[in-house]
Amino acid sequence: MTLGIIGLGLMGGSLGMDLRQLPFVNEVIGHDHNASHCDTALELGLVDRVVDFDTVLQCDTIFLSVPVDGIMSILQQMPGRINADATVIDLGSTKARIVESIPESIRHNVIAAHPMTGTENFGPQAAVSGLYRDKVVVLCDMADSGKPQQETAVRLFSGLHMRLHYMRAHDHDRHAAFISHMPHAISYSLANTVLNQEDKYNILALAAGGFRSMSRLAKSSPNMWEDIFRQNKEHLLEAISLFENELDAMKKAIKEEAWQEVHDRLETGKKLHEILL
Repeated sequence: MTLGIIGLGLMGGSLGMDLRQLPFVNEVIGHDHNASHCDTALELGLVDRVVDFDTVLQCDTIFLSVPVDGIMSILQQMPGRINADATVIDLGSTKARIVESIPESIRHNVIAAHPMTGTENFGPQAAVSGLYRDKVVVLCDMADSGKPQQETAVRLFSGLHMRLHYMRAHDHDRHAAFISHMPHAISYSLANTVLNQEDKYNILALAAGGFRSMSRLAKSSPNMWEDIFRQNKEHLLEAISLFENELDAMKKAIKEEAWQEVHDRLETGKKLHEILL
């Protein structure tokens, strides 16, 4: 099959790098509105060729690896321009609004997917081989996609050695708000809190592993995360409110010198990584 990737940044570039190694993939072609991204993708061997938008729409399978608002815009342009049996796989970090935006005439063509992977870096120069390997990919509302499209998506993600999970788009967005979107909001807020201090340079001189780990996500693309926050606003606000409740409880316990309660809360939080392991 011939694969097309729209968006040659970290996710699209890493995807192209590994898809080119699959034995049943003949060619991977790419498109990006940023000319320098196209040049870098070719130089790094992320795709076989860079083509225009209309050409990539003729591929057997098309991955949409652009910010979520861009995905919705591209889907609106696809009716009558893609092959009748084409598979379109969107890789957006939110799902419900994307799924709702799919034109009815191509609903069977589209697979709503979210690979739970990435780094804080962006652009084609950040692409790395193996980014998708052993990671979870969430496939949403699959019953609304065509059988051949479902089989194609499973074959490709399995070829990348991903772990497939299935759920409804609405459920995905609520879960993602807690484990992905809220942590990014906190990381940016932590970075801004320090940057707003008069002695920020002296403070940052002390920065060690803990601060660097918690602020790492603030290196991510603001354009991408603005779109994600906008599309998942309700679930994100719910997650932030619940986090604020926990932070307020910890603040109150420290203020009142209720050290046993502080200890108990720390012990409870520590259990998270017993589950993650």
